[in-house]
Amino acid sequence: MPLATLDIALRGATVALLLVLAASLFRGFGTVLAGRLAAAFALGSVAHAVSYSIGSISQVTIAHAPLIALSTGNVVVFWLFTRALFDETFRLRAWHGLVWAAVAAFSFANCLWIAPAHGGSVRLSIVAVNLIALGFIILAVAQTIASWSSDLVERRRGVRVFIVGAAALYGGLNAILQILWSGGGSEAANTVNSVALAAVVAAISFAMMRVDGAELFPAAPEAQTEPVGADAGADQKLVDALMRLMADERIYRHENISIGTLATKLKIPEYRLRRLINQRLGYRNFNVFLNAHRIAEAKAALADPSQAEVPVITIAMDAGFQSLGPFNRAFKATTGVTPSEYRKLKASAT
Repeated sequence: MPLATLDIALRGATVALLLVLAASLFRGFGTVLAGRLAAAFALGSVAHAVSYSIGSISQVTIAHAPLIALSTGNVVVFWLFTRALFDETFRLRAWHGLVWAAVAAFSFANCLWIAPAHGGSVRLSIVAVNLIALGFIILAVAQTIASWSSDLVERRRGVRVFIVGAAALYGGLNAILQILWSGGGSEAANTVNSVALAAVVAAISFAMMRVDGAELFPAAPEAQTEPVGADAGADQKLVDALMRLMADERIYRHENISIGTLATKLKIPEYRLRRLINQRLGYRNFNVFLNAHRIAEAKAALADPSQAEVPVITIAMDAGFQSLGPFNRAFKATTGVTPSEYRKLKASAT
């Protein structure tokens, strides 16, 4: 089979699989931010599968340019997807949309005007676009590394990392190939790229079919399981010891507190502490567990008339938050009002 025919066949199969995956994600998890972003990422990957061409410097048509722009903008969607996947408090903001629009617009303009207007700089234009893609892939990987340990649901952690890792590996290699071979198109390179893309999409689809959706997306609270007998007594003692660390030592105030630190203090394996917080206390994310204690302390301080003149940022920092922005977002997500509004409501009630 000629390479060109194999390339087209692989692209067609990949597009069909991505469309099915996007439809399934939207139908099953359209109410969950991570699910919607996953579906959007799958659709953006369709644009990539249709439009990519390793090393090509030919003139881009007006019909082709929007597909390339959507493909380039998809790296922003991938970054946002990883944020929503590993941070259940993450919310989309207007500036996220502006970042996506800016990247897509630059790619579109680059295809139709910037590169053609600078014939000798076509390679530079290709490099610029793919460096942007690499930048967002690096951000997505960094987000995954930073947030992975906070996920308390053991069975979904590996699947999530596999999905993000596989997508990032393909995206990174594709961007590097585009940079290295810009100006030197290769039919073999396109076919190899098609094989890699089809394999990654098939592997991700297979992985997602083998797990329950709740293991990937925070659609509902994890069902708690009650241990019995000696295990129940041992777990309760550990829960009591953990809550003493929270209430007496206020360990949640400590900078860079990690689940490993708590496990060391309790003298138990980290995996057991994850399971304890998840199954006995009902938390799916370690940072959410910490923030619950921080916000409880902040609420008490904001309601205290003797601290009426204490700045909100001081209360936030005392409770363990590192800056005002995350504190405001976490506080409003928990209470429905801002810290200042909460203080006013408590003051008017007395």
